[in-house]
Amino acid sequence: MIDEQLLSEQIEDMLVERNLRGMKDLQPQLTPGYCLRAARALHNIQGTVLIGTGFPVVNTFETDGPVGALILYRALALLGATPVLVCGTPMATAFENDYRICVISIGKKDLGLAEARRALAYYQPQAIISIERPGLAENGCYHNMRGENISAKAACFDFFMDEACCPTIAIGDGGNEIGMGNVKAFLSTLDIIPAVTQCDELIISDVSNWGVYGILAFLSRWSKQDLLSETCPEKILKYVSSLGSVDGVTRKNELTEDSLPASEGIALISRIRALIGY
Repeated sequence: MIDEQLLSEQIEDMLVERNLRGMKDLQPQLTPGYCLRAARALHNIQGTVLIGTGFPVVNTFETDGPVGALILYRALALLGATPVLVCGTPMATAFENDYRICVISIGKKDLGLAEARRALAYYQPQAIISIERPGLAENGCYHNMRGENISAKAACFDFFMDEACCPTIAIGDGGNEIGMGNVKAFLSTLDIIPAVTQCDELIISDVSNWGVYGILAFLSRWSKQDLLSETCPEKILKYVSSLGSVDGVTRKNELTEDSLPASEGIALISRIRALIGY
């Protein structure tokens, strides 16, 4: 019998072992077992799950976030849930022919609360998850890892988390994403303008896409389906790249996640699968 708490802690350590942006240093601020607890919030859901993603870079969206969101979307659909991607343009336009989309406004934070309340009333979600979405800072603006103000190109997903009557999960890798308000005090030590929006369960990882794999490890065990076996970051990277994505670090249209080749994510998936006995 596998000790699931121990398994979660092992996966959590793997997710931040590179410490690319200080997430390993932040990890002690979180109560261990967060991957397990996040997975429990998504277990056996048969209704709607809202998945917010899409971080604006130049005039498009970055690869980190959408890749993990699409992997989670497909897994949840396979398990009987109804996932819906929540994003702004141009990502919403790019994905609308292949996925269920809820479009939110770009650069109009003043509309965010009304849009969130309207969407929550319509979808009645059973869970909400944010994957690499910019979070509002204390100054009321959105900032990238360089400290640049990107509010004019960012869609407001923060109010979905604030107004939710269901479990909320967030995945981030640098401190300026939704959910990082849970560890706001520690983030003052990092060279960023931190986000203050909170969530019920925060998952940190060196690349936000990778946090999804920690959730799928447990959903695989409980459903007795190897949801990670056909997870292919490279294939999805090719898909999002064909729609105009860029790497968030290099700002180039290439098959990488935060400047790392797809092979890094694939290797991590293999290690997690080995941990859970696949």
